[in-house]
Amino acid sequence: MPPAPRRVTQRDIARLAGVSQATVSLVLNNRSDADVRIAPETRDRVLRVIAETGYAADPVARRLAARFNRIIGVFTYEPAFPSGSRDFFHPFLLGIEEYAERVGCDLLLFTSAPVVDGRRRIFHRDNRLRLADGCILLGREIDGAELGRLNRDGYPYVAVGRRDDAGGPVPYVGTDYAAAVGRLVERALGHGHRRLSFLGLGTTAESSADRRRGFDAAVADAESARHLSGPARAADSILDDLLADQSTVVFVEDFASAVALETAARRRSLSVPGDLSILTLGDPTAPVPTETAFTGFRIPREEMGRQAVEVLTAVIDGSAAGVQQRLLPCELVEGDTLGAPVPAVDRR
Repeated sequence: MPPAPRRVTQRDIARLAGVSQATVSLVLNNRSDADVRIAPETRDRVLRVIAETGYAADPVARRLAARFNRIIGVFTYEPAFPSGSRDFFHPFLLGIEEYAERVGCDLLLFTSAPVVDGRRRIFHRDNRLRLADGCILLGREIDGAELGRLNRDGYPYVAVGRRDDAGGPVPYVGTDYAAAVGRLVERALGHGHRRLSFLGLGTTAESSADRRRGFDAAVADAESARHLSGPARAADSILDDLLADQSTVVFVEDFASAVALETAARRRSLSVPGDLSILTLGDPTAPVPTETAFTGFRIPREEMGRQAVEVLTAVIDGSAAGVQQRLLPCELVEGDTLGAPVPAVDRR
C-alpha cells in the first residue's frame, strides 16, 4: 500500500500564505489578539490557502484552544539540553515537536532549574511549571519523589519511559524492553546458543530492570544464563569471564560496551559472531564510532515523543480515561553479530 499522505499543518499554511503561524492560529479561531489586527486581505489569503489545501484543524487542537494556553512544557533531567542530531534525545524531541505543531501547541523548555549533583530538579524556588498547561519529562532516570509530588499536586505531566516509583500510577509512554529482549533471546536460542550472558548497566532504572526481566523470562531452555557486572569494568576483563564461562552469546545493554567488547575480541583474533555473538539492547546514548552492524533492536524514540504529547493533551483536556500508560514495540535489527555458536572444542 502507498504511504498515507502527510497531514497539512499550520506551519504549512503559514508558509504558503506568507504569514506567521500565530496569524494562521488567529484566523482559524476567528479572532484577533488585543495588540494585533489582521488585515482583511491577509485573512482572505490564509482562508484561501486553507481551502486549497483541504486543511482541517486537529480536534485535540480545538479542544485545547477553548480552555488552555496551548503551551506544553519540556523538562529534561540531564544538565544540558541535547540538540545534536546524533544525540540520544534528539529523536524524542523531533516527535514532541511534530505532534505539538499538529495540535497547535507551543513548546516551553524549562531551563532555569539548577543542577544539583549532576541532575536538575523540577521543584525549586524559581519553579515555573504553571506557565505551561502540562509537562513532558525526559531523562534516563527520573526522580520518583518529584513524580509523587506532581501526582499530589494534580499537575498534568507525562514521563517518557516507564516509571513505577512515584507511590502511585505514573502516566508514561515507554518501550517494551522486556518483549524486545525476549525476542532476541529466542533468536539466539534458535541459532543454537545454550550458554548466554547478560551485561547490564548495573542501575535501578526501570528500563534496565525491564531488560533484565525480559532476559530472565526467556532463558528457560538455556543450559547456562548469567548476569555480569556493569560497563565500569574493562572490556578485556569481561571477555575473560565470558570465555571462562564458555558463553557463546552476550546481551549488552550499553552500546558503547558492546563496541568495546567486539574490539577486545578482535584484538585477540576472536571472531564475532563465530567465537562470540554480541547483541545490543538499544541505541547508543552518545555517538560511538564503529563499522560493525550490531544485531539488536531500535528504540522507537520519535514515536515515543509524538505519543507523549498525544497522551499529555488528553490528560490536559480531560479526555483521558484513567492514567495513560503505553509501551511501544521495538524494531529488531538483523545486523552481523549473531550467528551459530562454534563448538567448544573449536573455540580459541
